[in-house]
Amino acid sequence: MKNDKDYRIIDCDVHANQSGKLNHPDYLRFIPKNYHSALEMSMAGMPMLGYGSPIGVKRRDCRAESVVDIMDEHMNRYGIDIGVLQTLPGMYFSLIHSIDLANILCAAANDLLVADFLSYSPRLLGSICVNPNDPAAAAAEIRRMARNPQMAQVLVTGEAMHLYGHRSYYPIYEACVENDLVFAIHPGREGAYGSSTPVGRPSSYFEWHNILPLTFMAHANSMVLEGVFERFPTLKVLLAEGGYTWMAHLMWRMDKNFKALRVSTPWLKEAPSEYLLRHVRLTTQPIEECDNPRHVLAMLEVIQGHRTLCFSSDFPHWDFDDPLRIFPSIVPEETRRRILWDNAVELYGCRLKNYLATLEKSHEID
Repeated sequence: MKNDKDYRIIDCDVHANQSGKLNHPDYLRFIPKNYHSALEMSMAGMPMLGYGSPIGVKRRDCRAESVVDIMDEHMNRYGIDIGVLQTLPGMYFSLIHSIDLANILCAAANDLLVADFLSYSPRLLGSICVNPNDPAAAAAEIRRMARNPQMAQVLVTGEAMHLYGHRSYYPIYEACVENDLVFAIHPGREGAYGSSTPVGRPSSYFEWHNILPLTFMAHANSMVLEGVFERFPTLKVLLAEGGYTWMAHLMWRMDKNFKALRVSTPWLKEAPSEYLLRHVRLTTQPIEECDNPRHVLAMLEVIQGHRTLCFSSDFPHWDFDDPLRIFPSIVPEETRRRILWDNAVELYGCRLKNYLATLEKSHEID
C-alpha cells in the first residue's frame, strides 16, 4: 500500500471500536457461561469519570463502526501500511471493581479483537488488554495472546492504582520482555480513582483534556526512578496520544535533580534522561503545532525525535492527524520517514520485523 508521496507508514494508534454492551452476543461468545448472569445484572461496574466531550469524540466525516470502516476510511484512504489497534473499551476494563470480571472481560476483548479485526486483514496489529490490578493474571493473559504474531504490544490505560514504576507490575514487564512485546500506555479515565491532577479536579472536559500529558510525565518519571529499566533492560514503552513536548521538560528536570538527589535512587547507573531516550517512545498525536515551524525543529532536536517519535493518527477521534500533513515543510525528509515508519519498526523489534517479512513475501504490503 503506497500513498501519493511514497512513504511507508505505521500508525501506532488506531482505535478498534468494541463499544457494544458487555452482555451483547459479541462479548458473550468469549465469556464463560457462569459469568453471563453477572454481566446481565450489571456487576461489571467501574468508577465513573465525570467528563464528557460536548462535541463527541469521533470525527463526523467518516464511518468508524467496524473493521471494514477502519480499512476503507483510514488504512486505504491515507495509504497506511500497518495499523496498530488499541481496543475500546477493553483498555478500561482494568478499572472494573470486580477483579475476576475485569480479567474475564480483558480476555474477551482480546479474543474479540482477533476474531473480528485481526483476522480481517494481516495489515492490522493488535494490543493485548490486561488488568494490572491482578499482575499474575495479566502476565498469564500476555503469554496466552502472545502466541498470535499479530499482537504487537500490551495495552493499559493511564488511570492506575499505582504509578507504573511500582514493583507490583514486574510480572507484567517480565511477560512483555519474554515475548518481545511493547508496554503501551494510553490516556483514559484519568480521575476515575481520584483527582486527575495532584491539586484538584478540573471543571470540564476541556480543562481535563488539556492536562492529559500529566499522565505520561507521572508514569515515565516513576518507571525511570523506580529502576524498571535497570531490572528489565530490554523493555520498551510506548506513550500513545499524549504529545511530545512535555518530555523535554521532564528530561531536564530529572537530570537537574539527579545531581543532588541521586542518593535516593542508588540503582540508577546513568542520568534519568538516558533511560527515557533509550526505552520510551512517544506518538505524534496530538502533535504540538507551533506558529513558528523552527520551534518544531528545536523541540524535535531536544527529544531526539528522529528516533523517539512514532506516527499515530488517533483514528477516528476528533483530533485525528493526517500522516502527510502533520509536519511543517521545514522538517527534513529523513526525519519524516523515520517517524512514519523506521522508529516504529525499531520499537516493535524482531517480532514486527519477522511479521513484516511474511507480509512482504506474500505481497500483502510492498
